[in-house]
Amino acid sequence: MVASLYLTSAEGRTGKSAIALGVLDALLVDAPRVGVFRPLIRDRRARDRVLELLRSKATAEAPYESCIGATYEEAHEDPDAALARIVSAYRELQRSCDAVLVVGSDFTDVAVPTELTFNARIAANLDAPVMLILGGRCHDGPETLGQSSPRSAAELARVAELGLHELRAAHATVLAVLVNRADPEALDGIVEAVAEALPPETPVWAVPEEVALVAPPVATVIDAVEGELLCGGGTDAGDGSGGEMLSREVRRIVIAGMAMEHVLPRLLEGSAVVVAADRAETLLAVVMAHEAPTFPSLAAVVLNGDFELSHDVERLLDGIGSSLPVIRTSLGTFDTAQRITQARGLLSEDAPARLDTVIGLFREHVDAALLRERLQLHRGGVRTPTMFAYELFERAALAGSRIVLPEGYDDRILRAASVLLARGTARLIVLGDEAEVRARAARLGLVLDGAEVVDPATSPLREEFVAELLRLRGAKGLTRGAAEDQVADATVFGTMMVQLGLADGMVSGAAHTTAHTIRPALQIIRTRPGVSVVSSVFFMALADRVLVYGDCAVNPDPTAEQLADIAISSAETAAQFGVEPRVAMLSYSTGGSGAGADVDKVRRATELAQAMRPDLQIEGPMQYDAAADPAVAVVKLPGSRVAGRATVFVFPDLNTGNNTYKAVQRSAGAVAVGPVLQGLNRPVNDLSRGATVDDIVSTVAITAIQAAASSPRHPAAAEAPFPRHPAAAEGGSQDPTRLETGV
Repeated sequence: MVASLYLTSAEGRTGKSAIALGVLDALLVDAPRVGVFRPLIRDRRARDRVLELLRSKATAEAPYESCIGATYEEAHEDPDAALARIVSAYRELQRSCDAVLVVGSDFTDVAVPTELTFNARIAANLDAPVMLILGGRCHDGPETLGQSSPRSAAELARVAELGLHELRAAHATVLAVLVNRADPEALDGIVEAVAEALPPETPVWAVPEEVALVAPPVATVIDAVEGELLCGGGTDAGDGSGGEMLSREVRRIVIAGMAMEHVLPRLLEGSAVVVAADRAETLLAVVMAHEAPTFPSLAAVVLNGDFELSHDVERLLDGIGSSLPVIRTSLGTFDTAQRITQARGLLSEDAPARLDTVIGLFREHVDAALLRERLQLHRGGVRTPTMFAYELFERAALAGSRIVLPEGYDDRILRAASVLLARGTARLIVLGDEAEVRARAARLGLVLDGAEVVDPATSPLREEFVAELLRLRGAKGLTRGAAEDQVADATVFGTMMVQLGLADGMVSGAAHTTAHTIRPALQIIRTRPGVSVVSSVFFMALADRVLVYGDCAVNPDPTAEQLADIAISSAETAAQFGVEPRVAMLSYSTGGSGAGADVDKVRRATELAQAMRPDLQIEGPMQYDAAADPAVAVVKLPGSRVAGRATVFVFPDLNTGNNTYKAVQRSAGAVAVGPVLQGLNRPVNDLSRGATVDDIVSTVAITAIQAAASSPRHPAAAEAPFPRHPAAAEGGSQDPTRLETGV
């Protein structure tokens, strides 16, 4: 049976599209093919903005035309015929989906007799339970930059009661009620008041107002004032920021109608500063203030009036090279300010930071597991890349781990940090000069308010770190001077933070070699007791399942003993991330059919691993086809518990593993997540120097989950792994000279 949910509201401007994104994100964890349906759209000739946004995130491959029902005009002219058309289109879409999110119409002009009643009628005919969305903001007062006064709990309870009455009158089933854009200071009271107006079994959730979602971006302000971009915005700055400042939210307006010295103390974070075009000294002062670390980071300058800037002023602006957008408009001061205040922010694919914020808010304030349970979603054994990613970020957010990112000067790291903070994936510590890091983030249009920035060059922690490094390495000949030099390195500094519990894990390597990231970890954090070798795995997310490949990035030619260790570590990592471990020890020969040094090594490794962990399903040697294909397994290894259904593939050497993972990634279209390092006392993960922002985000999420399992301070900590080798409590030692960057 295809699960479905109908989103509707009793009024307009409730932020229903934001809630739709959150619901879609929640459905993707259990339903492989999620479709989106809009029963009513404005016009068939123009694409529906909300539908296009949601289709970009949905996983059911349905064309746009299959996702729409009828137009407002058709519903107005003949409601019954329009309803029949809607039901027919919906039933057709259902055939290619495991779940369908139905997003009701906006509050406009459908006279049948009210829009909520017609939406309720549609929901009843589609047999789709309803989530009623209430707007937490007043609509009868003025709005400034998308913001208005909050509604009281009592008022929202009345709206919920009236909405419930209309839905029941049309025989629609109410699954849940959600208050969007609610007063952040009164969430508990709002939930309690609304719940009292509903049947006791109806879940009620409240998502708070977030200014970043309603404030207009700079690009929208340019359109609102009918202006043009004079300079800045990442277009002429030559800094590679790609115009990100044009997507930054305008949260306040400052009218610079006074002398320059009086304007400067009135500058506010994220403000658009309106300056008369003949006040060149004020314009230059504002631009320079934005660049100065001692002043707030601004959103834009709007020059109003018909006055032309002098050539020398334009030349000076070019010389400053600021990324701050400077906008020209011919409007007067009053009209300019009014146009800006009336501008509103909208969700779109061009503003990924806003989408991340939406998902983060929904996950934080809505019980997605309860929602899926009430919809009775079942995945049927399928685990798509989207499902795996959702689980990854959901578990990371629950872990609440502190992850240190040493490469705070890298734009990819800053972009990833912005995404991670918006999603609530982890608490972040970024290393670097704080003024430079935050200024760079501002130039990129990023918000890093939730990140702690630590400068290794000036941190008071340096002396403590030097002492700890001497304690660990002094017996091996490390001098104080050498220890001070090492601590000055950001990677070593971050490793020391992990070692001393100031961070729960580290992600590095976007601009460094694998050895530069792993060597300090081996020397300082060291391997877990019983682990002889640090190794890696890749999670290979195929169309319907997730496999684990190890080791594809670290050890060039492991011994039989090391290979056994890699197999057990890979099985434990698989289990930690929800993959039931069935381990295939790969070789060019299956069973006893072949001989040779390479086969013998795998056979010996299998025997060692089975002896150390008899509770695990580990078999080998076997060829890849025997491990992966049930039909081949029946012929080559009949009766095997692993062959034909392996989930963990252990390769005999780095050459084989690295090439195989890349071949599967490119040829089968698999999503490769990793490398994920395993075997350390606390998690440190390495990035490829070609890592994308998405790669960094995923690696931080994985590290956060590993940290939760390795640190007893986290309530989500897993049980300690089974001991394997008799070894000292501080763990083993691995030769860093043998490390490779197999990514």
